[in-house]
Amino acid sequence: MSSDRLTILAVDDEHTQLEDLARLLRSFSGVHEVECAFGGHDALLKASGQAYDAIFLDVRMPDLDGLELGRVLRRFASPPQLVFVSAHDTAAVDAFELRAVDYLRKPVSRRRLEEALDRVVAAVEAAEDPAERNGRRARSQPAAESEMIAVSGARAGSTRLINRGSILYVQSHGDFVRIITDDGRYLLRTTLNEIERRWEQFDFIRVHRQYLANLSRAVELRPLFGGTAELTFADGQTIPVARRHVTDLSRRLEV
Repeated sequence: MSSDRLTILAVDDEHTQLEDLARLLRSFSGVHEVECAFGGHDALLKASGQAYDAIFLDVRMPDLDGLELGRVLRRFASPPQLVFVSAHDTAAVDAFELRAVDYLRKPVSRRRLEEALDRVVAAVEAAEDPAERNGRRARSQPAAESEMIAVSGARAGSTRLINRGSILYVQSHGDFVRIITDDGRYLLRTTLNEIERRWEQFDFIRVHRQYLANLSRAVELRPLFGGTAELTFADGQTIPVARRHVTDLSRRLEV
């Protein structure tokens, strides 16, 4: 296994089996970090907010099964390597049609898990460009963001995929952020600071301690009394702009 240590997401709706798999994965020196997701929807939300080298996922899950989850993950701009883990062989053909690097039968032996990790490393290294392979970037931070963002849907326990380009602005909302798009409002469990860090390259900038704006969707900056302002979007929605951000925002918008 390569010395470039892996960041992995383990997914299962059975807590005991998930904990056993995570513990076994963490025992390998080539694994940097293992996070756990209890079911498909939880996994999709986590994969939307963090880049993983590989996702080890159960096939049969009640909310969003492993094959459905795999199909969504393959649509990501930088999809993770997929390793399916199941007590049944019935989904093996479908799994490999999704270009899974391995298909493990439960209970998973250490030998088979090591083989799967070696295949993950080979696939990750093959996907890297030469400059990146020479640089060996740190795996603790995502290298790229998917254009599709997984957010909490209107129904309890549901997940919806939205295109980042459809987002007008992001607002802090307790332990979540509220994402406002052309057609609705959604929640994502993360912080505004984290979204700002990850999406700055996509022209999302902080305009207020509670708001992050997609500048490509803004249409007008309106000055207000006291040196503050408000940013307007095409549908008429507005968000406040703090005094300390007005000058920089005016410069960026060339107004």
